[in-house]
Amino acid sequence: MKRVLNKVDKPLLILTIICLIFGLMMVGSASSLKAYMSMGDSYYYFKRQLLFIIVGLVAFFIVVKTPIKRYKSIIYVVVLGVIGALVYVLLKGDESNGIYGWINLGSVSIQPSEFAKTALILFMALTFEKLIRIRNLSNALKVAPFIVPLIFIFLVFEQPDFGTMMVLVGITVVIFLMIPYDRKTKFVMITFTIISILLLALVMVLTGKGLSESQMARFNYKNPCTRYRERTGYQVCNGYIAINSGGLLGSGYGNSKQKYLYLPEAHTDFIFAIIIEEMGLIVGIIMILVYFIIIWRILMIGKKSYNLQGTIICYGVATLIALHVMINLGGVLGVIPLTGVPLPFYSYGGSFMLNLLICLGLVQRVSVENKMFEQKHLVR
Repeated sequence: MKRVLNKVDKPLLILTIICLIFGLMMVGSASSLKAYMSMGDSYYYFKRQLLFIIVGLVAFFIVVKTPIKRYKSIIYVVVLGVIGALVYVLLKGDESNGIYGWINLGSVSIQPSEFAKTALILFMALTFEKLIRIRNLSNALKVAPFIVPLIFIFLVFEQPDFGTMMVLVGITVVIFLMIPYDRKTKFVMITFTIISILLLALVMVLTGKGLSESQMARFNYKNPCTRYRERTGYQVCNGYIAINSGGLLGSGYGNSKQKYLYLPEAHTDFIFAIIIEEMGLIVGIIMILVYFIIIWRILMIGKKSYNLQGTIICYGVATLIALHVMINLGGVLGVIPLTGVPLPFYSYGGSFMLNLLICLGLVQRVSVENKMFEQKHLVR
């Protein structure tokens, strides 16, 4: 294990640990009042988040130690398992904020759509690494792998979880663009996709099975403070108040006023607003810069990869993190509709934290295999 850890990307690992520690501290602060009032323990969410991180780190080190080629024998089982779980939550899943996306296992709830992201990245990486080696690849085989993301996207849309759906779409598009297909093939596939989307929209209009009233309300996101007493404006406007109250240096750790039940999702979707209120705008800017560095490090690992699967894994994970940051901050700042997408490293949540650390473990495994490949060829 020590030999493997010596080959991981050290800057990425250090930044990951720093973000996890700071995120845990902020979850503890943002959730303290809600935890005390609902659970009788101010540290309830803090302790659960710590448990999620520990479990995630165990998974992280297992993934770092496991050669990527070993996933070839189980990836189809994983994909079928995720599809089965997504179908199950549509039929019998628990509801939260209008989304049927959770499987209740007693004291813990699992959100299958989070694991769909990892399964998608790994499936596409392993599949295209194999397909790209086939000479005279038929058009049917070129298109076939994209059936899996389409199934994932459709099932998540039905929950309806638009934030996760957009992340899945973004990952699929990025992977599609980097696959070394010829321009004619890509043009045909893009045209087919556009026509399919238009036909789906037409069917929804003709059958009247469009977006529900609660779903349409998400698109009413501009000027939230003019709708302070309405559901569509209350949270975002209180987020503005938190950010404005923080100023450059913040009110101090634990001194947020908006976490006193003004922000219902203070420790999840709106934790960035609480961080600004307590730690200040300067810390918020540093957070965003750290995200840029993390994404850049992941992209560089992918660029140096000696095979396509490593590149796809890294570019897919970088896209996942970037989209989560953009969608979360965009919703908190009122730039785009609020969709409930967690902020990487900081938002409370077990499924997302475990999935994020597995993804980062896959990236670090690519880094390890890159260095092993380089050493092998240097010896020769």
